[in-house]
Amino acid sequence: MNQLATIDYIVFIIYFIIVAGYGIWIYRRKNTHDGTVDGDSKDYFLAEGSLTWWAIGSSLIASNISAEQFVGMSGSGFKMGLAIATYEWMASITLIIVAVFFIPVYLKNNIATMPQFLSQRYNSTVAMIMAVFWLMLYVVVNLTSILYLGAIAISSISGFDITLCMYLLATFAIFITLGGMKVIGYTDVIQVFFLILGGLATTYLALNLVAEHYGSTGVLKGFSLMTSQANDHFHMIFNRDNPNYLDLPGLTVLLGGMWIVNLNYWGCNQYITQRALGADLPTARAGLLFAAFLKMLMPIIVVLPGIAAYVLFKADVFGGEMMQDGELNPDRAYPVLLNILPVGLKGLSFAALTAAVVASLAGKANSIATIFTLDIYKKVFNEGASEKQLVRVGKISVVVAMILGVLIAPFLGIDKKGGFQYIQEYTGFVSPGIFAMFILGFFWKKTTSTAALFATIGGFLLSVLLKFLPNMMDLSFLAPFGFAVQPAAGAPFEIPFLDRMGIVFVICVLMMLVISLIENRMGVKTNGLEIDRSMFKTNRSFAIGSIVVFVLITTLYTVYW
Repeated sequence: MNQLATIDYIVFIIYFIIVAGYGIWIYRRKNTHDGTVDGDSKDYFLAEGSLTWWAIGSSLIASNISAEQFVGMSGSGFKMGLAIATYEWMASITLIIVAVFFIPVYLKNNIATMPQFLSQRYNSTVAMIMAVFWLMLYVVVNLTSILYLGAIAISSISGFDITLCMYLLATFAIFITLGGMKVIGYTDVIQVFFLILGGLATTYLALNLVAEHYGSTGVLKGFSLMTSQANDHFHMIFNRDNPNYLDLPGLTVLLGGMWIVNLNYWGCNQYITQRALGADLPTARAGLLFAAFLKMLMPIIVVLPGIAAYVLFKADVFGGEMMQDGELNPDRAYPVLLNILPVGLKGLSFAALTAAVVASLAGKANSIATIFTLDIYKKVFNEGASEKQLVRVGKISVVVAMILGVLIAPFLGIDKKGGFQYIQEYTGFVSPGIFAMFILGFFWKKTTSTAALFATIGGFLLSVLLKFLPNMMDLSFLAPFGFAVQPAAGAPFEIPFLDRMGIVFVICVLMMLVISLIENRMGVKTNGLEIDRSMFKTNRSFAIGSIVVFVLITTLYTVYW
């Protein structure tokens, strides 16, 4: 039944009041402490020095987990199983790498935004090109997909019109975002609480439903039945004959492109790193480690329900509810599960989904405002802008970005591609070049601005070329090496998405090395960063926590290989 009961609305309203009330309290407390209505720009955009480790970790997860996980990744769990959890579990290790090697560089060099890093390390041209690109990517791809997928899920549960749901989500997110990074960071702690509590409740009910359908009870029995009824859905590494190999090409998830996806996302992304840039190094590292532990929980919340939905669908429990326009739509798995939850719990799960969407929207909107205000408005339109002007422009850009997102989201065909795949595909065209530019910029002082420009533009063009290469030539000669697969009989051989990223990254790095060495011989000067080995040393508690994460991830891959 696609509507909420009175108790469900009460649960949801309680969630809304708690989050909004806490946000208002944080905002007023901050302004009372500052003695000003707006504070300064660094406080508004970065919450400089005021976020604790648990707030940073919670905000990272709340901003990361959204409709593309709840809806898209559950759909992928329905379609391909536990293997999709590689995005989450590999992210746990990535967060530790970022904490050890990336964050110290940013903090040591007083980096507030990613374009600022590019300007400081390369030049203003590279920084401005990337600032404009990031704005377009964040608004056209990320903001729109979060809005639209979230609206679809919420509409399917509540029965409200999709457009109305988008406007409501956008309004709620603006309300949170206008308070600045500190309000976002601390309200995200509550958002994560609802997200995890509601998500675990949904998983519990989903596993219990599986057990009850086969005449038993309990989540452990339900999980055991899932592993027997859908054994093919509990393998992390696919063979080449697996129909989903094109999405997750075997060992590439451990040795190839998955590292580029995660390191670029968690280490070179304003949307994410912004949470840690306002803290000191020990606090930032502790926050990232906390996020790594939370990240390991996410497959339980977003993937297992998808697999449970698959088992129940095979047993004909859902009837035609998984169908859309006459075709099976895996992205309907999570909303369909929510609709069969008991009254009250459905409201809690609905609140969890809304929390994930709103937190992610707020974080994305704040990053859009930060880049536009500090890297475009201040440098191009008003170099002498006061702190109050910068904060005001930031708030206006939040509203404008959200309006643009609502207006253009319905026209992008996001629901046709599958939400998770939509985001990965379009960000993946530029991730290899951006990561190559950052990683060499960090650790090789001889990297030149021209080389960085090649990675930015050339990396994108190479990605596009490899995407459409199957239409230009026969790639079957790559099949024996695992770099090309035939998705269907008679179809052209294609290079798996993650392998394309790996190939483009290697080419970008090699070309950057060649270009830089040539320019070095010509006497071109470079702007190295301030780096010393002591920056990368960690304290004992962080090291122990990191080892625990590595051991747990290794165990999970060993058990479900």
